[in-house]
Amino acid sequence: MRQAPRRGRPGPVARAARAARVARATEAARAAEAGRAVDAAREAEAARITDAQPVPLRPVPATPHVVELEGVGRTYGSDPPLMALRDVDLTLERGASLAIVGPSGSGKSTLMNVLGCLDRPTAGTYRFEGVDVGRLSDDQRAALRAHRIGFVFQSFNLLAHRSVLENVMLAEVYRGMSREGRAERALASLERVGMTGRANYLPPKLSGGEQQRVAIARALMGDHAMLLCDEPTGNLDSANTDAVLALFDRLGEAGLTLVLVTHEGNVAAHAARRVRMIDGRLTEEDT
Repeated sequence: MRQAPRRGRPGPVARAARAARVARATEAARAAEAGRAVDAAREAEAARITDAQPVPLRPVPATPHVVELEGVGRTYGSDPPLMALRDVDLTLERGASLAIVGPSGSGKSTLMNVLGCLDRPTAGTYRFEGVDVGRLSDDQRAALRAHRIGFVFQSFNLLAHRSVLENVMLAEVYRGMSREGRAERALASLERVGMTGRANYLPPKLSGGEQQRVAIARALMGDHAMLLCDEPTGNLDSANTDAVLALFDRLGEAGLTLVLVTHEGNVAAHAARRVRMIDGRLTEEDT
């Protein structure tokens, strides 16, 4: 009876190919584990925010004002102190659109951070939908920010390895909302920006304008009263800029308050109201 020929040791090319396959499999496993760890951390943070002392997210009685700033200031350091905001007064009604312009270092970013409950003023009063934000704890401010304020940035901040739908769904992880119905809610948000047809695409396969619309859909997840946009059209061409501005118009008509920081004159001119920041002071501009 003939014996089967003994197989020789694999050659260097075969060994290299096998090593490459093993390396890819190992890297994929590590990436998956890292993704699970990140999701778990986000779930823990969401639980921490959800368990915080309740904060009245809706004023009683109802007020038409979403934002009320009275004499707000923000000072950093003490030797010498840096006055980033000086005696700022600002009122925004529901559905208003505001453009903030001004040179670098004028206080635009500080004002946005205060409006978004990312920073506390050191002087004055900030009321959001009638709630005195200065009286809230850090966890209460985080809950208010998570449930009532959306953020859109110049860089889209989308996860390249997650689909469009998954990127939008991740917004709810921070709010501790139920997993049940999350995909349906994300699809509804994508529908608002006209991106349901790209739900299963990866972000790198989208144009810049499409990626920004996905970022806006993510920011719209939930029942937000205000959308803060920091240079939202800075990475877009003129056609995509016009499309995003038209989308902002529709959102404003639906009652969402919009605040845009921009260096682009055509974007600022699109807002119903414009203010200029200079040396931490806010002044109205003619529209």
